[in-house]
Amino acid sequence: MATKAKSQAKSTTTNKTVSPTIDALPERESGIEQMRATVFEIYRRWGYLQAQLDPLQQYLPPEPFPVELPEGSDAIAAEARKFYSGTIALEFSHIASPERREWLQAAMEQEYRETAEQQRRTLTQLIKADLFEGTIQQRYLGTKRFSLEGLTVLIPFLERMFEVSSELGVERCTFAMSHRGRLNVMVNTVGRSAADIFTKFEDVDPRSHLGGGDVKYHQGATGVYQSPSGKEVRLHLASNPSHLEAVDPVIMGRARARQVRLGKEGEAKVLPMIIHGDAAFAGQGIFAETLDLATIYGYQVGGTIQVVVNNLLGFTAEPHESNSSRYSTDIAKRLPIPIFHVNAEDPDAVMRVAKIAAEYRAKFASDVVVDLIGYRRHGHSEVDDPTVTQPRRYARIKETAPLYKSYAERLGVDASAEISAIQQQFLTDQAHGKEAEHAPALSELPKYWEPFQGGRLPKGQDVATGLGAEEIKSLIAQLTNAPADFHVHPKVQALLKQRVEMGDGKRPFDYGTAELLAYASLLKAGTPVRLSGQDSQRGTFNQRHSVWVDTETELRYSPLQHLCEGQGRFEVYNSMLSEAAVLGFEYGYSRDFPEALVLWEAQFGDFANGAQIIIDQFIAAGEAKWGLQSGVVLLLPHGYEGQGPEHSSARVERYLQLCATDNMIVAQPSNAAQYFHLLRRQAMSPWRKPLVVFTPKSMLRHPDAISPVADFAAPRFQKVLADREAKDPRRILVCSGKIGHNLRIERVKRGDFSTAIVFVEQMYPWPAEELEAALAQYPNAEEIVWVQEEPANMGALTYAYPLLKRSVGARRVLRVTRSAAASPATGSAKAHELEEKALIELALGKGGKK
Repeated sequence: MATKAKSQAKSTTTNKTVSPTIDALPERESGIEQMRATVFEIYRRWGYLQAQLDPLQQYLPPEPFPVELPEGSDAIAAEARKFYSGTIALEFSHIASPERREWLQAAMEQEYRETAEQQRRTLTQLIKADLFEGTIQQRYLGTKRFSLEGLTVLIPFLERMFEVSSELGVERCTFAMSHRGRLNVMVNTVGRSAADIFTKFEDVDPRSHLGGGDVKYHQGATGVYQSPSGKEVRLHLASNPSHLEAVDPVIMGRARARQVRLGKEGEAKVLPMIIHGDAAFAGQGIFAETLDLATIYGYQVGGTIQVVVNNLLGFTAEPHESNSSRYSTDIAKRLPIPIFHVNAEDPDAVMRVAKIAAEYRAKFASDVVVDLIGYRRHGHSEVDDPTVTQPRRYARIKETAPLYKSYAERLGVDASAEISAIQQQFLTDQAHGKEAEHAPALSELPKYWEPFQGGRLPKGQDVATGLGAEEIKSLIAQLTNAPADFHVHPKVQALLKQRVEMGDGKRPFDYGTAELLAYASLLKAGTPVRLSGQDSQRGTFNQRHSVWVDTETELRYSPLQHLCEGQGRFEVYNSMLSEAAVLGFEYGYSRDFPEALVLWEAQFGDFANGAQIIIDQFIAAGEAKWGLQSGVVLLLPHGYEGQGPEHSSARVERYLQLCATDNMIVAQPSNAAQYFHLLRRQAMSPWRKPLVVFTPKSMLRHPDAISPVADFAAPRFQKVLADREAKDPRRILVCSGKIGHNLRIERVKRGDFSTAIVFVEQMYPWPAEELEAALAQYPNAEEIVWVQEEPANMGALTYAYPLLKRSVGARRVLRVTRSAAASPATGSAKAHELEEKALIELALGKGGKK
C-alpha cells in the first residue's frame, strides 16, 4: 500500500525526495509504481532486520523478511535497502498514527549529505573524545574510568542534537547517563575543564570526602552548549548511582519541574534526555516503568530522547544473554515511538539520526529511541580483561583503528596538527589537575535553592505552624464548597457536612480533613503542593477526597485548586501501578521545585519496598554523596490490624537504619493536629530534608486520634507528647503510633492511670531533650518500657532502645514487643488479636522483658 511522503523540515544539508507517490505518476507507470510501493512498504516494515549495524560484523546477522519481494524488483529493492537497511535502521511500523509514519518516511527516504563544515566539526569532536580517553589511559593506567572508546561518536551526536534542538526552541537539557563515557561527556559536551576531571583522579583532598562524596563517574555537572549560530542550551548532567537506570524517572521529574516553572512553553524549552547502556535498557525494570510515564497526565515531559550507548556487551554478557529479542531496545516497541538503530562507525549516519530525532521530538512531543551500536575497546572497567570472555571479538577490536583516524581517512583530511594540539592541551590539563589543592565542584545549584539549606538541623528553631480558629473555619468553608451545577456523591456530601462541623468547632478533626487543611493553608500562602500515588485523589482508605467526581458527568473538581487568586499550584495524581518510577519522579520534581511540598503516597507502607533503590541511593544518601538536598515526603500507611503480613508494616526499621547526620526526618504523628503541624513544618522550614511519615489506617477516624480545633492553634509540631492523664505513675510506656492509642483505650477500660503513656512523634532525629523533659514529669516512675506492635527484630526497637536508655538515668528500661519473626505479621486475624492482647497485658501489667 502506498503512502504519501510529506516534505521534511528545513535542513542545512542537501535533501531530495526520491520515492514519489502513485498519484504523482502517469497512469502508464502505475504497475511499476505499485511494485515500488510494495517493495518500499516491505523495507519500511522489516528493513531493520537486514541493516548493517554491528561495526565488527559479529552480532546482529541479517534475518530474512517474513514476506517475499516481488519478482523483478531488484533495482527498486536496492534503492529501498539504501534507506532502510544500510547503516541506519528504523522501526516505526508499530506507530498507529499515519501522520507520524509519513513524517518519518519523508525524513528517511531522502538523499542526505553532510556539509564539509559539519564533517570537520564532527572530526574535531571525535579527536577530542578519543584523545581524552587516551590521556587518562596513559597517565592513570589501571584506574576505572568506563571509557567511551568504541562509541566516541556519542560526543558529536550530542553536539548535533543540541545544535538542532536549539534552533527548535530548546533552551535547557536535563539529562542522565550511566558510567560509560560520563567523564568524556562532562568535558567534551558539558564543558567542564579537563583539569577538573583529572583532579578527581589525583584525589587531591581526601579530607573533604570523609564520610561522604562519591566516585567521579557518578557525579553531575553543569555547563552551557553554544551552537554555531550563537544559540545557547544550558546543560545539566544529573548525579546518579551504580543502579544504572534508577536515575531515569528522577531526570523526568526534574525536567517536569523545570517545565512547570516556565509555563506553557516549558515542554518546548526543556529537553529531557537519558543515555543508557544496552544491557541495562533491556534488563532494568525501572526503565520499563519510566517509559510508561511518557504520556500519562501529570508526568509527561514533551518527549524524552532515549540514547543507547550500545557496545553489544553487558559486562561480560553477550546480547543473547542480556535480552530475549534481536535488539535490546525492543522493550520500547510497547509505545508508539520511533526506534533508530545506527552503526556508530558511520559518523555521518549518526549525525543524520541526531537531526531527525531532535526534529521528531520537537514536532510530536514524543519520545525517540536512538540505538548507537558500536563496541567497547577495553573491559567493562579498565582493570578488567575482556579477552577472557570474548577473545574473538577483542581480537577484532585490537585491529580496529580509533574512529577519528578512520573518519579522517574517509574524508581525506590530514588532521595531524589538530591531533597534536588537542593532545598537548590534555597533557597540560592533566598537569594542572595534579597540582590542584582542592577537588572541584562539578555542579552548581540554581538560584531557586538559595533560600534553602542542608547540613545539620538546628535545635529549638522549628517554625511556627499554628492557625487560629477563624482562619481554619474560612479554609474549611472553601474546602467544602462545590460549584452550583456540580453533583456531589451522597457519601462525599455527608463527609463534607462533617467537615463543616469540624470547621465550626462542633466536631473534632480527623486525619483526612487535617491534611487538606494543611494543604489549603500552604496553597493560600503561595506554596505549591504536589501529591501522587495509587488512588491518592480519593485516598486508599476513602479518607481524603481531594478531588470530587460529578455523579452525572464524571467531570472532576478539586476545591484546593480554587481557593483564591495567586494561590500556589495544587496537583494530585492517581499514579500508575508503580512505586520505583513514580517515587523517583517525585524525588526528581522536588529537586527542581524546592519551594513546593512534594509528596508521594504508598497505597500501603510496604509497597515502598518496590522503590527501595530510590530510597537508598537518592533520598537517604543524595545529600551525603552529591550535596543535593530534597524535601520530598513519603506517606507510608502503617499499622497492625490483623490483615496479614502484607500491608501491616511500612518497615520502620529500614528507614531508621538509613538515618545519620540529619539526612532525613522520620515521624509517626499520633493525631490529626500533629499531622497538620508536621506537613506545614516541612513546607515552611528553610531546611530541605526528606520526610518519612508513617501514616495511620484504622486510626484515621478513630476517636482517640482525632483533634479539637484548638490543637491546630498550637505553636508547632511536638516531637514528644507527654501524658496528661496519668496520676503519679510508677511505670512509663514509651511508644509511637497506633499501639499507644490501644494502650490508652485499655487503660481507660481498667480505670487505672498509674501507668503513663508517652508518644515519640519524631523518631529521627531522636528528640532526646524533649523525651527527657517528658520523663522528668514522672519522678516516681521506676520502670521505662519501650512498647511496639512490630516483632523484636523489626520496628524502632533496635534503634530506639539504646537511645531511650541514655535518657532515663538510673531507671530500669524494659521492652515489650512481638517475638522476633521472619514475617512482619501473622496471617490470622484471631492470632493477631491474641498477640495484641498479650502485648497490652505485658505493657500495662507487672511483666516486661529486659
